[in-house]
Amino acid sequence: MTSTPFAATFTQNDGAKTPEQRDAILANPGFGHHFTDHMFLAEWTPDTGWADGRVVPYGPLQIDPATAVLHYAQEIFEGLKAYVHADGSIWLFRPEANAARMQRSAHRLALPELPTEWFLGSITSLVEADRAWVPAGGEKSLYLRPFMFASEVFLGVRPSQHVTYSVIASPAGAYFAGGVQAVSIWLSSEYSRAGAGGTGAAKCGGNYAASLLPQQEAAEHGCAQVAFLDSTEQKWIEELGGMNLYFVQSDGSIVTPALSGSILEGITRDSIMQIGRDLGHEVVERRVSIDEWRTGAADGTITEVFACGTAAVVTPVRSLKWDGGEVVSGDGEPGKVTTDIRSALVDIQYGRADDRHDWMTRIA
Repeated sequence: MTSTPFAATFTQNDGAKTPEQRDAILANPGFGHHFTDHMFLAEWTPDTGWADGRVVPYGPLQIDPATAVLHYAQEIFEGLKAYVHADGSIWLFRPEANAARMQRSAHRLALPELPTEWFLGSITSLVEADRAWVPAGGEKSLYLRPFMFASEVFLGVRPSQHVTYSVIASPAGAYFAGGVQAVSIWLSSEYSRAGAGGTGAAKCGGNYAASLLPQQEAAEHGCAQVAFLDSTEQKWIEELGGMNLYFVQSDGSIVTPALSGSILEGITRDSIMQIGRDLGHEVVERRVSIDEWRTGAADGTITEVFACGTAAVVTPVRSLKWDGGEVVSGDGEPGKVTTDIRSALVDIQYGRADDRHDWMTRIA
């Protein structure tokens, strides 16, 4: 069934935060703690396709105990940000790429693919309704979370015949409030994030759930994140629990693990490859072994390591720890290549640099 052209109704939230309450939140929003006054909702069935787009007051969803997603985890999500530029305009960073990835994730999870028109329209409608919630100053932004889940009330293992799509928004402060800091990474030797033929390339909650126990293990060893190896040989570096990895070589080249089907194709990851080339670096996608990381960091062949994702943009990696050892990247501080790439990307997102690749989309 073909979905109808995008359209959305609007219902005002009579219980919206007052301007004073909102300003107090925006002064120090943190990340993921506060939500705007409205949310977007739409439904899909085989007969109607995507329909009933609406911006409504933010609030709880009524879920039957037999709703399919609660039992079979058929759900996906995305994450992107809205940025205020110096003239007060509001922009998104590569939203079409998020729409395309959500379509790929939907295909893998046997969910209906959301047309790009609906993806962009839902986000634009919500941001326009809650424009006052987009924070300005520093590296503040409005984090947007589109998600889709199996909402049919049915206890049977098959693709859901009723699907709900929603977008919620949360004001976000600077990820590194005290300045960019390098972190230590724990190497998981017992657990894998995803397996060959699995859902590793899809952005679904099950992948993140699988990373939580090893993430706890990492915290117990004083590490901020956990690094996963491939599930077959336990030899090749894949990604962190929620970020892709990069390795800066002593010859100035930058290496990132090649997509394997079990690595999430990060939009920040793809953007950094282009920015690295813009800055004059050779950027290579290939398999990287854990031995190469350990040996390269120890002998200086690898001079910097960093991770990337939507929330933190770029996170310098100080060291890799494992049971019985640790190796430090460079001098343990954020390196020049890492900081140059991060600055170049953030400057594009906030409108301080030329958008030579047409990555930014103005929505308000």
